[in-house]
Amino acid sequence: MEQDKEIPESVSEEETVTEVVADPEEITDPVEEAVEHSTEQLQLLLEDARAKADEHWEMVIRARAESENLKKRHSRELENAHKFAIEKFVNELLPVKDSMELGLSAAQGEAADVDKLVEGTELTLKLLADVMAKFGIEEINPEGEPFNPEFHQAMAMQPSNEVEPNTVLTVVQKGYTLNDRLVRPAMVMVSQAAG
Repeated sequence: MEQDKEIPESVSEEETVTEVVADPEEITDPVEEAVEHSTEQLQLLLEDARAKADEHWEMVIRARAESENLKKRHSRELENAHKFAIEKFVNELLPVKDSMELGLSAAQGEAADVDKLVEGTELTLKLLADVMAKFGIEEINPEGEPFNPEFHQAMAMQPSNEVEPNTVLTVVQKGYTLNDRLVRPAMVMVSQAAG
């Protein structure tokens, strides 16, 4: 066995501890080491969280800009739809106007043939009815039908023994619906029981 080192009498106890234990600066406190390690981790987590927050903020800003652009585009499209909604109807209606102008011109001539004018007017009226039907405009002509206050407006009551009471006797002005929605009620004379 090796002999224990003898400590000279002139060496103090403190110096002996220093020799036995390594350099005091080399000794690390485990608590300090954990705190330092934990601080570095927290710093990395914070930087990562900031990066993600910046990324999400940019996404929110982009989404907001896209939403505003979409609103503006939708608003423009809606405005144009309102402005030009009847463009197809107008294009279909123009030949009817042309036909009426030709008929009027023919009627003003010296050699106007009434039979041809009547025939031209009937064709123009049929052309107009076709255009209206194409766009969902339906005529209400309820002569001989029961009075319906949803689609008819009574102008007067007239006593009659020939038909049931509340029957439309005469249509003063035809009514119209647009896609089954009332645009104008038919103005009618309605029967009542004869007294």
